Amino acid sequence: METARGWFGIGMEGVSKPGNAGALFRTAHAFGASFLFAVGDSPGIAATRATDTSDATRHLPFYRWPSAEAMALPRLCRLVGVELAEDAVPLPSFRHPPQAAYVLGPERGSLSAAMLARCDFVVRIPTRFAINLAVAGALVMYDRWIAMGRFPPRPVASGGPGAVQPPPAHGRPRFRRGTPALLRGEEG
Repeated sequence: METARGWFGIGMEGVSKPGNAGALFRTAHAFGASFLFAVGDSPGIAATRATDTSDATRHLPFYRWPSAEAMALPRLCRLVGVELAEDAVPLPSFRHPPQAAYVLGPERGSLSAAMLARCDFVVRIPTRFAINLAVAGALVMYDRWIAMGRFPPRPVASGGPGAVQPPPAHGRPRFRRGTPALLRGEEG
């Protein structure tokens, strides 16, 4: 599995459907999230088990905060709201912070004004209308994985990349004034 730079957490505010929450948590676990969270009225962990078949909340820290104001994110963590708003940055144009927490709003609503005020950035997935919460979360995590992962650049032509380049090999150190006696095997 490739490793990505940085770390991230993902969560939701005011989500009512346990199936969506469980699918979001399972996908976050698959993409290597560092933590999960819920803000406000959201399903409990037990309710998400039907769709969280990886038991993500048993493998990752899970935080529950009563409100946006009560959130206590890790140091250096930037909060990124995912919202279908005109003034939000389109996801394909967004540069993900190395340390981030992504928050998605309720199924038939928006992130609260208090949550939007806490966000360092707000991004939108460029769709014609709102999509399922778990699908939106998966798209954001996949976009982060592509942006922050260690993948070769996409080819110009259709298809996959050409031959995989081997990792750079480093030879012996070079010295301006010759190789020191110790490295030549001589006793000094």
